[in-house]
Amino acid sequence: MSKQPISSSLRNFLIIWLGQLVSGIGSQMTAIALQIWVWSITGKATTLALVGFFSLLPSLIITPISGVIVDRLNRKLLIMLGDTVAVLTTIVLLFLYINKYLQIWHLYVAAALVGTFGQFQYLAYSASVSLMIPKQHYDRASSLDFLSSHSAIMIAPALAGYFYKLIGLVGIWLIDISTFLVAISSIFLIPIPQPVQTEESQENFWQDIGYGLRYLNTNKSLLFLLVANLLFMFAHDLGASLYIPMILARTGDDTLVLGNLITSAGFGGVIGALIVNKWRGFKNKIRGILLGMISIGLLKIVFGLGRTIWVWIPIQFLFSLSFTTSGSADNAIWLAKVAPKVQGRIFATRSLLLQLASAVSALIAGPLADKVFIPAFSQGGSLVGILGEIFGTGTGGGIAMLYVICSICMFLVGLAGFNVPLLRNLEKTVPDHDEVAM
Repeated sequence: MSKQPISSSLRNFLIIWLGQLVSGIGSQMTAIALQIWVWSITGKATTLALVGFFSLLPSLIITPISGVIVDRLNRKLLIMLGDTVAVLTTIVLLFLYINKYLQIWHLYVAAALVGTFGQFQYLAYSASVSLMIPKQHYDRASSLDFLSSHSAIMIAPALAGYFYKLIGLVGIWLIDISTFLVAISSIFLIPIPQPVQTEESQENFWQDIGYGLRYLNTNKSLLFLLVANLLFMFAHDLGASLYIPMILARTGDDTLVLGNLITSAGFGGVIGALIVNKWRGFKNKIRGILLGMISIGLLKIVFGLGRTIWVWIPIQFLFSLSFTTSGSADNAIWLAKVAPKVQGRIFATRSLLLQLASAVSALIAGPLADKVFIPAFSQGGSLVGILGEIFGTGTGGGIAMLYVICSICMFLVGLAGFNVPLLRNLEKTVPDHDEVAM
């Protein structure tokens, strides 16, 4: 059987994706190298956490207006602007470091700046996918996004660790700058279509900010899909906040085990993305999403009950694979059902709500573990005699029980989804955007 030729539109998308992949690996290397540098001069985990906080904070603030801007302005320029700000910020940090002026607060400002323009770039890129490629390739495009993120997880830590000793932070920054130039060049050379603007898409700017919520309120099936994702990701991210402490507590702070698990997660995500890219994903995408939630929940229950690397590694691989395949189906639905001219606003609303769920789960995970579950599994705790045999005792046992509870909630969200007709029948009741008169 002869292979089907790759369309020029898909080829253009692959060129841009490849540029962003290279840039993403460079950025991840820099992030890891900076963590090593910050830890070497402060020895404080809080300092590292604050860099991530200042990276996330701007996106929470500007997301409501970023979607409006993405739908109104040239998306190609916004994508290029994100990379340009990132590379200029890197150059400034490099200058400060070489001249021995670099301080921790500079990293907070840089993280906030890059996070702000990175949000515009992410939305502009996401909203351009459906304009660049035919809808039969939406699953493939979504899987490639997972492939790039998990490839960075696999590749960047090893490269950063090696190059940090060989060429130092300056050398890694120079590599990062060169990868940004690759990304900017790929975008500059490839045409990115703009959505057709109508009177509807040119509402009053401030009224436009609430468009995403109004749209979802009138499209109940998509609203139910978003609610299912919010509930699932809230439980997922709450458990994810406990992941590293649980592994370290179970293994006596064995970072080698943790590193192997992170690599296994990246490998599972890459394999999942390659499967979707070859297989084209689920024919019934809603079914794939809900089954994915159920399988991820079940796998994480086993992971939380496990106490050895021989249990954790295969489970880690499988739920990363499942997360990628079901996540690709979810992204493909949003690309297919939401018209390109409003995707910036809708995707911004979706992103904001998911980020808020993630932020809340991260805030409550620590207090729940430290104040409730760990004391209950400590010596003389109320649950040691009842559940100690199942989860173990001490810090590891307490965190493991909370992790398993989160996993059960993820499983129940997927199971409940099959009993909601508006969600279960979404693909039949909601037409694709190209089937609706624009």
